[in-house]
Amino acid sequence: MTILRRWLRRPIILAADNNDNGPWGGGGDDSAGPRNPWSTPPGGARRPTAKPTALDEFLKKARGGNGGGGGFGGGGGPQWQGGANARMLWLIGIALLVGLWILLTSFHQIGPQQRGVVTYFGRYAGELEPGIRLTLPAPIVNVTKVDVEQVRTDEFPQEGGEMVLTGDQNIIDLAYTVRWRVSNPRDYVFEIKDPQETVRATAESAMRAVLATTTLNEAIGAGRTTIEARVAQMMQEILDSYEAGVRVQGVSIKQASAPPQLADDFNAVTAAQQEAVGNLNNARSYSQQVIARAQGEASAFNQVYEQYRLAPEVTRRRMYYETMEAVLARTDKTIVETPGVTPYLPLGEGRRLREPGEGAAATPAAPAQPAQPAQGGQR
Repeated sequence: MTILRRWLRRPIILAADNNDNGPWGGGGDDSAGPRNPWSTPPGGARRPTAKPTALDEFLKKARGGNGGGGGFGGGGGPQWQGGANARMLWLIGIALLVGLWILLTSFHQIGPQQRGVVTYFGRYAGELEPGIRLTLPAPIVNVTKVDVEQVRTDEFPQEGGEMVLTGDQNIIDLAYTVRWRVSNPRDYVFEIKDPQETVRATAESAMRAVLATTTLNEAIGAGRTTIEARVAQMMQEILDSYEAGVRVQGVSIKQASAPPQLADDFNAVTAAQQEAVGNLNNARSYSQQVIARAQGEASAFNQVYEQYRLAPEVTRRRMYYETMEAVLARTDKTIVETPGVTPYLPLGEGRRLREPGEGAAATPAAPAQPAQPAQGGQR
């Protein structure tokens, strides 16, 4: 009910606002009530206006500089004039943008290790050497910079290990790297869509093809160098057939071992193989020593035989003396002279002369036999 009373009272209030006794007085009689602060003062004189600011001057120029004809009046909002000054500003801005675009797309700085592949409306037009070069602006001419000195390295596999099947139906855990660089910028840009992925796919294919003809012992042993050379050669042949413009610098096998599940068994086999190789080397060394000693003895015998043919008797006696000297040098000797021999000699208690390094004790000598009487004393 309160809200209804307020709505019924509102027309009365609006009607009271239109009489001459309002808060600002009547419209034309200044003597009745207070005057309107926005109306013209008595006598027709107007209050002095404020000096226009820099913002007002800028807005006036932007409207066209011809006063309030293009202002806010009459149109319900700001209306801009398309005068000569505005058109000139637009032309200058467009010219600056075009000049900047030409400057950025016409001058090209090619580094010492780079080559610039030039295309004219998408068609190959040549190469740019190192330095600052000038061409037509884009999109007429485009320049693609290619680094021809950088050696790129790809890791295989990128994570974990790669299981590869060998020629003898064994599996090895393999990890390797491939190094390559750009040799022909034109082919590198135009002939293949994704050069890096093409090189990776070629490397994996070549490695599996080579290991398919290689045994396990060669893959994990001394055959790595041969495998690396064969993989690099096969990769280069495949890339040349693609005209990829890529030169393979080398292939390096970082890891070639048995899978983790069979590591212990492979280690035992490797240890046995190494032991077998060691035993074989020892046998060969011993055989070479025996052969050398036999050849030396045969050569000495041939020399003695030549001397024997020249003087048989002298050589025979010399050989006898040398043999007896070699035999008697290691035995106990007792020298007895016939005159003045006593019946008993304590030869066992004496010490015989030992040769240097000989530690065996001297054996006691047998007692000497009593001397026989002279024949003249017998009857």
